[in-house]
Amino acid sequence: MYQYEWAEDDFVLPYGVVRLDLPQPDSGKTYVMYHGTTKKAAKSILAQGFRQSSEGMLGRGVYLSRDLVKASRYPIGHPDHDKVVIRVKVNVGRVIAINSQRHPLRLTWHDSGFDTAWVPPNCGMVKSGLEENCVWDPKRIQIMATIEPRQVQHGCGCSARGYM
Repeated sequence: MYQYEWAEDDFVLPYGVVRLDLPQPDSGKTYVMYHGTTKKAAKSILAQGFRQSSEGMLGRGVYLSRDLVKASRYPIGHPDHDKVVIRVKVNVGRVIAINSQRHPLRLTWHDSGFDTAWVPPNCGMVKSGLEENCVWDPKRIQIMATIEPRQVQHGCGCSARGYM
């Protein structure tokens, strides 16, 4: 039986990019983020760039996460062997935290001058409890690379130490 795992080998942060250790993206900073999609959609994104989704939990925009685990789940219910995660660099611009379905700017944050809406982890908006970002302008997003899951074999009958 085969399963898949996601990894980034030998990843080095580009100059000026901030690591994930900040609880909220700071306005004006640049972050590495991830977008999970199908292989077919990834080819289109690589050829033509990102486009805003017409709808979603935060309205129009490009949905990303600084959490590779979160992005690797998408599209939800799609088989791992046909998934790709696109690693990007994002200048988040002006950021607003949207921490509730009842937030008054949940769908209209961009109309109030924000460039990125951020859903904090464990705020109840996302079942997984992982953070999510919605970036209004695809021009703020620079594609860096794609990440595909690695196939790993489980259930070979081997013990934990590799002996039979």
